[in-house]
Order: sequence, then structure tokens, then C-alpha cells
Amino acid sequence: MSLYRDTGVVLRVQKLGEADRIITLITQKHGKVRAVAKGVRRTTSRLGARVEPFAHVDVQFYTGRTLDVITQVHTLDAFGAGLVHDYQRYTAACAVLETADRMSAEEGEPVLRLYLLVAGALRALADGHRDASLVLDAFLLRAMAFAGWSPAITECARCGDPGPHRAFSVPAGGSVCPRCKPPGSASPAHESLTLMNALATGGWDTAERATDAARRETSGLVAALLQWHLERQLRSLPLVERRPFDPRPPTPPADPD
Repeated sequence: MSLYRDTGVVLRVQKLGEADRIITLITQKHGKVRAVAKGVRRTTSRLGARVEPFAHVDVQFYTGRTLDVITQVHTLDAFGAGLVHDYQRYTAACAVLETADRMSAEEGEPVLRLYLLVAGALRALADGHRDASLVLDAFLLRAMAFAGWSPAITECARCGDPGPHRAFSVPAGGSVCPRCKPPGSASPAHESLTLMNALATGGWDTAERATDAARRETSGLVAALLQWHLERQLRSLPLVERRPFDPRPPTPPADPD
């Protein structure tokens, strides 16, 4: 018997047989792991609620022939509790998980930086202290940087000429100068590019001062960049609700008595 432990975030679950599930996690040391959780669909299972999407867990695995088997689970953070009562935060968190799943295609390959980005994004979304749209776009920009797809924002994507430049081309990789501007380039507002740079570099004071128009335009550019590199659209991204930020946490439904 070969046992190992790791810390991870549950990305998705799939039914297996009558009572089992295949759990996909992004982990700190082993990258993406797909493992079987036996009996978790039974009402008597003690593991079922601990291996749901958004859960941040410490897991013990047993190495199997085809899929590893989950033998123990300890909950570190139940991020789902802070997400399920707010549609915007929930859909943004779904987009975070789907992006991580797509960008960690090779199982067993360490992706520590991506794991930290996922855990940090879910924690920020569950806390509710920042605009969910800004948190999601910041995550997507940093995840693209992890994958080597970081867009050019303050310089020309083709010749490196310092900006700012008014033209933006998704196929070219970001901002482009007048000499390198390809046909069909967009012309985003200067504030939108400033916001994109702030999200990519952690400038939250600047990001939170951005207007709603700049936030919407930046979200559109980030989504277009991600779709271009992934060569397909995320299923969850069109469902993300983009609305003005309300700093008040949502009120959970009252328990019926």
C-alpha cells in the first residue's frame, strides 16, 4: 500500500457507479489529481460534504492502478459556504475552477503557483470584501501569466515600444503601437488598460477606483484573451453576472422552524 497526503482545492466531481464519485483536485505538490471517493453518495458517508467543489482540503490518497483512492479528508476552508447565497460570487468562483481545470491538463505535474492563485481567488470571493468581477479578472490575468500568455499592456506586443498605446489586438497579444497595429484592432479607453495593468500587478487601490464602464470593457478584453489562448470559451464565463459592487455581504436564507 502506498499512501501520500496533499492539500488541494476540489475542482469538480463526477458520478461513478452507484455510490462513488471521481473527485478532481488541484493540489499543492502533485498538480491535478483525479481520485475516487468511495461511498460518498450514500447518506451515511462522512466524506461527502468535504469533497464538494470549492472545498479546500487536506487529503490522504491511496495509490491505485488507474485512479488513486481518497481515504481521509480534513476540511481547511469551506469556501462554498460564502459563495452559494450570492449568484455573482458563485458564478465567478465556477469560472475560477473551470479555468484551473483547463490550465492544469497534465495530471501529476506540479502547478504550485496556479494552486495558490485558485485558493486566493476563492478566499477573496468568499470573503466578499472585493468586487467579484475584479477578483475574477485578476485571477484570469495572473493564470494566463502562469501559462505564459501574459498580455502586453504597457508596451507594444510586437515591437516592445513603450506605451501606453491606444490599439489592442487579442491575436497580437495585447496593446500594439500605430506601426504594428493589425486590421480590426480594438481601441479601449485608457482607463480600461490602466485597470487591466492594476489587476495584473496587484494594484487594488487603482482597480477599485475604476468606473463601471472601464470594468465592463476590461472584463470583455480579458475574456477574449482567455478564449483565444484556450481556443474555446469557458462554459461558466458567460454566466458570470457583472453588476456594480455592493460591499454588503448577502443575507443567507433563514432556517425554517
